[in-house]
Amino acid sequence: MVVGDALNRRELARYVRRVEDRWPLDRALLGGARVDDARGVGAQRERGPEWVVVLVSGGFAGVPWLERVHQAGSLWDTSEMGAVADVHCYTPPELERRAATLPAVRRACEDGVDLLCVAGALVR
Repeated sequence: MVVGDALNRRELARYVRRVEDRWPLDRALLGGARVDDARGVGAQRERGPEWVVVLVSGGFAGVPWLERVHQAGSLWDTSEMGAVADVHCYTPPELERRAATLPAVRRACEDGVDLLCVAGALVR
């Protein structure tokens, strides 16, 4: 679901392209408090991270988790997006396990913005 112009879709598409220059992405999802704000959720008792990015790639196999998170996180333009992102990088089997145990990841998977669709729409 794309939430309109409240999100910096152009920068989000650029971010996806920067990540895809390193790893082929199966999925890229965006959640967090700013996505909730854009949807008009209203005041949040526990706001949580401003941005939650969940990246899924078979290409992450064999790459240590901290290394992939550091690299993908360093590609996020905090000044352009207004806040740091809580970046999660998983292989497809890892995502299944993490979505079951981490609420922020589960929410991004269930209700997040599909960044591959955002990037694809801006390429056309």
